[in-house]
Amino acid sequence: MGAAPKTNHIGLSVQEYKGGVSTLCKGCGHDVITNTIISAFYEMGVEPHMVAKLSGIGCSSKTPAYFLNQAWGFNSVHGRMPAVATGAALANRKLVNIGISGDGDTASIGMGQFVHLMRRNVPLIYIVENNGVYGLTKGQFSATADEGAKLKNGTVNDLPAIDLCTMAIELGCGFVARSFSADRKQLLQILKAAIAFGGTCMLDVMSPCVTFNNHEGSTKSYDWGRDHEGPIHEVGFVPGWDTPNVDFNDDRVAVPMPGGGSVWVKPLENTNHDPRDKAAALKLLASDHQNDDEFFTGLMYVNPERESLQDDMDMPADPLWNLPIDKLRPSRDKMDEIVESLR
Repeated sequence: MGAAPKTNHIGLSVQEYKGGVSTLCKGCGHDVITNTIISAFYEMGVEPHMVAKLSGIGCSSKTPAYFLNQAWGFNSVHGRMPAVATGAALANRKLVNIGISGDGDTASIGMGQFVHLMRRNVPLIYIVENNGVYGLTKGQFSATADEGAKLKNGTVNDLPAIDLCTMAIELGCGFVARSFSADRKQLLQILKAAIAFGGTCMLDVMSPCVTFNNHEGSTKSYDWGRDHEGPIHEVGFVPGWDTPNVDFNDDRVAVPMPGGGSVWVKPLENTNHDPRDKAAALKLLASDHQNDDEFFTGLMYVNPERESLQDDMDMPADPLWNLPIDKLRPSRDKMDEIVESLR
């Protein structure tokens, strides 16, 4: 008889956080992100049935099938996942919501919904699996493709890229990070912090498409990413039930998360970015666009003080389906009072 599988602090094994077998191309960056999501939810001890996973259309939007098979799931229309996620978050504030999108699903057809999601602070971990091309329609440039990047056929992109991190910060998103699917150590810590954040978390993750955008001349390939990634700090997360094994009296910056625990960052050599400084985050991202030899990764900006949409709308703690009828249907006298107040 073999040894019992290792379990997390709520007694579940990592197997209980997995999903179906991936049908994506072998080596796809999205599968690395999927495995990191599994690890993050396992290590954070989130009950799988208390998770809602949502997506739109695209290669990225297939990935929720590959993790947390005991969670609730909804695959929406192209670019419309934020509206569905908003409804789910308002209907049941006890769920942990995670949305998986792509650069086409977000930055092209879904841009209008992305904009309003960022400004509303909907409790949602919003991951953009960013590969710079439309993988389901034979690899054309997406709106996040870097100017000057080349397709496999030699076509050069002559349009500037949409920077989703800059846009998210400008629109008021309280947790904005950028990572690289090949940098699993960094991505895992950012995801764990996002689970504890409680508002909108926008994670822009460069995720190479091995079929259409992993060649020389691409600026979203594995080789280019490994050669040019510039982490702005070391980032970690200490859960609320753990004793910190880091000395926060040194040069680390620790930021408590609303859901418990703290995210911390330690500056690397020649960097001193404080993710609580919004202006500094925007300046850092602007400088990134002026440097063709590096793309910055890490926690760009965090502000846990922002009120969530649920609190702003004074939504009840209990799920809407669990409310008694007298809480959902006003009495005749109350309706008359409401109508009269609107005259």
